[in-house]
Amino acid sequence: MAHMIARKDLSYLVSHAPLPAVSIVALRIAVLVAKWDVLRRTRNDLSGLDDHLLRDIGVTPDQARQEIRRPFWEG
Repeated sequence: MAHMIARKDLSYLVSHAPLPAVSIVALRIAVLVAKWDVLRRTRNDLSGLDDHLLRDIGVTPDQARQEIRRPFWEG
């Protein structure tokens, strides 16, 4: 399960001194890796759906195969 930053925690971060450059880079990398993980898991889950479930979500089997073949870094 993904972890979310509470609004109060986010406002705390924004209201204080800017982060050092290395922290900003590390944070951006962490966000990027988290996005890639979501894409990978979503595409993996999509590969397990049968035609009936794909129709339920409005995706054809060809569209699903095309999406599943995409690399995880392609959003």
